Amino acid sequence: MRNGVIYVATGEDYLDLARASAESLRQTNPGLPVDLFTDRPQADGLGMFDRVHRIDHPHARSKLDCLPLTRFERTLFLDADTLVLRPLGDLFDVLDRFDLALAHDVRRASALVQQGLRHRTPYAVPQLNSGVLLYRRSDPMLSFLREWAARFHAEPSLDRDQVILKDMLWEGDLRFWVLPPEFNLRRVTKLGAWEPLDVLPTILHSHRLLDHLRAPGAARVRSLAEVVRLERLALEEEWTAAGGRPPDWGW
Repeated sequence: MRNGVIYVATGEDYLDLARASAESLRQTNPGLPVDLFTDRPQADGLGMFDRVHRIDHPHARSKLDCLPLTRFERTLFLDADTLVLRPLGDLFDVLDRFDLALAHDVRRASALVQQGLRHRTPYAVPQLNSGVLLYRRSDPMLSFLREWAARFHAEPSLDRDQVILKDMLWEGDLRFWVLPPEFNLRRVTKLGAWEPLDVLPTILHSHRLLDHLRAPGAARVRSLAEVVRLERLALEEEWTAAGGRPPDWGW
C-alpha cells in the first residue's frame, strides 16, 4: 500500500480516543487506509480500521516499537488525541523529497521543550512534536526509527520520546521537513488571529481531548468548538497566573 495512516493505542481509554480520531479521518478522507496497533485487538468498535495489529508487550511509548512495522510506503502516524478537520490533500507528497516530516513543539520557551539528552542546541532548535509524524518506509528512516526506540528503552528515567528525537535529528543526516502548524494544531487560540489566506487548519492535536482522563468527572470533549472554548479559558488562566495580562511589546 502506498499511503496510509496508523494509530497506536493501549488501554481502553486511549483506544476510545483513537476510534474518535479515526472516525474524523474517515469523514474527511474517505478511502484512505487506516491501521491500528493495540493491546486490545478483540475490542468492540474496531471495524473502521482496515487492519488491527496486536501489541504483545504494551508500555507508555509503544508507538516507538510500532512505527517501523507500518505496511505503507508513506505513513502518517497520529496520536489518539487528534481530530482530522479537512482532507489531507497532497500532504503525503512531502515524502517525495524527505524521509520524515513533523511540526515544532509548543512551549518553546520552556526548559521541557528545549531539553536534549546529549546535546544543547540553540533556542531556535527546539524539540519537534512526535504526535503527528509523516514518514517514508525507506532504509534510512526505518533505521532511524529502530534506533530511536532502542535509545529510549536504554533511558528508563525518560518519559518523553521527543528528548531523544531532538538529539537524533540534531546529530544525524536524515532528510526531514518541518511542517507548518496547521498540520499539528496545538494552539487553537490562533484560529481567530489568522487571516483568510493564511492557513488551512487540518489536524487538531489537543490535550483537551484527554481532560476526562486526567480529571475525574470532567466531560468528554469531542468537537473543535469545545476545544477552542476550553483553550481560551486556559489561556486566560495562564496569563493571570503569570501576572495578569500579556506583556507589553511596545505596539
